[in-house]
Amino acid sequence: MTSSPGDSRASDRAKQPMLAALLSALLPGTGQIYVGRRSRGLTMLIIDISMLAVFLFFFHDKLAIAKAFVRPTMLAVMMIISLALLGYRLWAADDAYQIARENPESRRLIGWAAVSATVVIAAVLLVPHAVFAYYDIVQYQNITTVFGDDDDDPVAAPASSTTVPDAAGAEDDPSGTPSTTVTTTIPLETDALWEDLDRLNILLIGGDAGVGRTSIRTDSMIVVSIEPETGEAAMFQVPRNWTYAPLPEGMGIWDCDCYPGLTNELWVMGERYPEAFPGPGTPPENAVKGMISEFLGIPIHYYALVNLDGFVDLVDALGGVDMYVEEEIVDNEFPDYTDGTITTLVIDQGQQHMDGELALAYSRTRHQDSDYARMFRQRCVLEGLLEQTDPASLLLNFGKLSQVIRDTMTTDIPIDALPELVELMPKVDKDEITSIRFMPPTYHLKYRDDGEPGRIANIDLVHEHVQFIIDDPERATIELGLEDSEECPKAPDA
Repeated sequence: MTSSPGDSRASDRAKQPMLAALLSALLPGTGQIYVGRRSRGLTMLIIDISMLAVFLFFFHDKLAIAKAFVRPTMLAVMMIISLALLGYRLWAADDAYQIARENPESRRLIGWAAVSATVVIAAVLLVPHAVFAYYDIVQYQNITTVFGDDDDDPVAAPASSTTVPDAAGAEDDPSGTPSTTVTTTIPLETDALWEDLDRLNILLIGGDAGVGRTSIRTDSMIVVSIEPETGEAAMFQVPRNWTYAPLPEGMGIWDCDCYPGLTNELWVMGERYPEAFPGPGTPPENAVKGMISEFLGIPIHYYALVNLDGFVDLVDALGGVDMYVEEEIVDNEFPDYTDGTITTLVIDQGQQHMDGELALAYSRTRHQDSDYARMFRQRCVLEGLLEQTDPASLLLNFGKLSQVIRDTMTTDIPIDALPELVELMPKVDKDEITSIRFMPPTYHLKYRDDGEPGRIANIDLVHEHVQFIIDDPERATIELGLEDSEECPKAPDA
């Protein structure tokens, strides 16, 4: 820029060059006004206001900002803009400094004062952009590492035809060798995005890989079902220990059209017999999503799996979790998650601040009571983490949390669906979510006919209650007694 005749020069009064640079580093143009170049400074302030207006136009609320931070393209664009803005601020600071130095009467800082002033200016210029770059890069890694490509979108995938093995007589022993093959077609959803769906159903899986295990056991399986228009939501929890869970037509190697073992073992079966579980995702994903879909009677559009081996790091990164233990827990057969050895676990009664290792133990122990009590504790720990985590903790531990997520989470939610998911989440009132666990004795149909331990669920009743909750959640909550569902324990004085 060139000065105009209307600019007042700084010759009348000496100005500090370092102060001029600092002012324009904070807000380009203010340093120029300080040294007397008002026309020049006002022009730069108009540029500043214009850039701020553009920013507010595109990022006018928290939702717009959140949607931008789940788009890889936007993250890249914002990084470029941040670098350009840094260059503009550097030029403005240097310009103000050079103008101030034109006046021979301007005092100059010397020695440590000059060094200190330089450090302050550099910090003002660089720190905001460095912090932004850190969060931008980490978030970019999160999005592109964890979430899938749209080419793999299971909602939009076409029907597929696949050959699957037929193993008659292998109902209880999946290790037998298949003898013949049959060709089947698996019908898949054809809607492009969930905005065209009556319900969006996402399967949340807690996978317990465990020491000494060769694969994942899906010990926690919860479907979150959301009506996109209103945000009305329900949670359907399927216990790990039902047997003879139904499978979609064309899946599996058992002539019962089901998986005869425990439901939490099906992921392993998908890895062992990949050709038996066709579909848009990997065989283990197809197997578990297909089974849960048949069990509940609703389509499963996406899934997200988190391995429990990252749970310890997650809790520790958040600073632990406060839990109230109603009764002392003593488990003499607790498997240590670090080496698989059997130890005695003791958790005292009362209020506890749990680190990651203790929170995992509290969530996993079951020999003292049951799998269903364990499911309840898992839910309470997750609720505690959500309630007790504040934004400051998330920001301060963003790097650690991001690494845990990248190391332990798998999902087929496509990247381009994330902005819509972010837009959908505020509609969901977590205090109004209808939650149900399909567990005995209500949903127990019978025990296995072959004498092996295991319960078989009343699938027809499960389907009936799922549809009841979807169609009329308020009435279902009353008639099914869901308003009396267990609340997580709290200290008596809480």
